[in-house]
Amino acid sequence: MSGEKLKILVLCLILAYVLNINAMAENRREEAVFGGGCYWCLEAVYQRVKGVEKVVSGFSGGTVKNPSYKEVCTGNTGHAEVVKITYDPEVVSYEVLLGIFFGTHDPTTLNRQGEDIGTQYRSVIFYLDEGQRDAAAAYIKELTREGIYSNPIVTQLQPLQEFYKAEDYHDNYFNNNPNQPYCSAVIAPKVAKFRAKYANWLKD
Repeated sequence: MSGEKLKILVLCLILAYVLNINAMAENRREEAVFGGGCYWCLEAVYQRVKGVEKVVSGFSGGTVKNPSYKEVCTGNTGHAEVVKITYDPEVVSYEVLLGIFFGTHDPTTLNRQGEDIGTQYRSVIFYLDEGQRDAAAAYIKELTREGIYSNPIVTQLQPLQEFYKAEDYHDNYFNNNPNQPYCSAVIAPKVAKFRAKYANWLKD
């Protein structure tokens, strides 16, 4: 092979490598798993966040495999109602998602959000790696230092072991049932609070 052909081949390989790296970066997606009361509320909020591509309601943190919603509602499975968020880190950061999480639920009430009472409604962050764990711990520490809440933050930090998707009828619940009493009385005000507080992060 001549020197000129070799040079062209090397340039082609470099170009292919760069294009592949760029494609991988463009397609990179990350996930976050939060529990903060009824997952219908969290789903409705995060569906409206710029950079969030998918929100799935489900259960994590318990001992029962593939639990049903009815089973989790007994409070005997150990699971929390959670949402799994798929997002583009080039558009929205994990730290922003944390801020929205703490800004749209009460992290100081143990096993309760409003009238939703039970361990399944606990405030919890299931981290997927050490980076998420450290970011969440630092965020809680900063909120505590600033005295944002009058009571101590009780949000749990736990490594994600399993995520079990909830039944299909929970998908897109608020959007599909806006006039349902719980949706209009509980979820709608949370969504309105999010819109007012995080206007810069609303999807177009």
